[in-house]
Amino acid sequence: MTLRVLVVDDDFRVAKVHADAVDTIADCETVGQARSATDALRLARSRRPGLVLLDEYLPDAPGTTLVGRLGAPCIMITSANDPGTVGRAFAAGVVNYILKPFPIEVLAERVTAYARSRAALTGPRPVDQAQIDHAYAVLHSGDLPAAKGRSQETTALVRDILIAAGGSLTAAQVADEAGISRGTAQRYLAALAKTGNVALSLHYGTTGRPEHHYTLPH
Repeated sequence: MTLRVLVVDDDFRVAKVHADAVDTIADCETVGQARSATDALRLARSRRPGLVLLDEYLPDAPGTTLVGRLGAPCIMITSANDPGTVGRAFAAGVVNYILKPFPIEVLAERVTAYARSRAALTGPRPVDQAQIDHAYAVLHSGDLPAAKGRSQETTALVRDILIAAGGSLTAAQVADEAGISRGTAQRYLAALAKTGNVALSLHYGTTGRPEHHYTLPH
């Protein structure tokens, strides 16, 4: 199902850049661009977006006052970096917060992560805790920083494989799932373990040689 995105920013040039970025993402489309809080509320009622990209500095009201009133989850995209604004945004329920300026790839990663998280909870049946945990982890997979010399896409892929496994995996198992070499998988897993995004444990087999196992930290 296509994710319908409303872009809210008082600068029409910035709004267009964000809208163009959304339109390059598979199964996502921009359904409107608002320049003010009033426009945002009006377009949210008529276009019924599934996600709102929301600036804080609007001419008629702060963006954080709109969270919860637009009928859709919000990702804040703003230069507002004071603790009060950030705290209010998360208290109001935003699903992510991106500080301007930023590489446009970051926007694509965060929107894609939200779309995949939403898809993980879509269906007629009640969800269990494992599905909720999976959706939450996927939502924040776009937040993963790629280590120097590592690609964001492969970093997220390795993390997604661990999410789907629901338990520990070896580098060889991750490599098989990802379609990459064992050495490459090992390097990405080691980088994730170094930053605390993946937990490393040693399992001893019959030979006495320890085998590295990787899992998501609890």
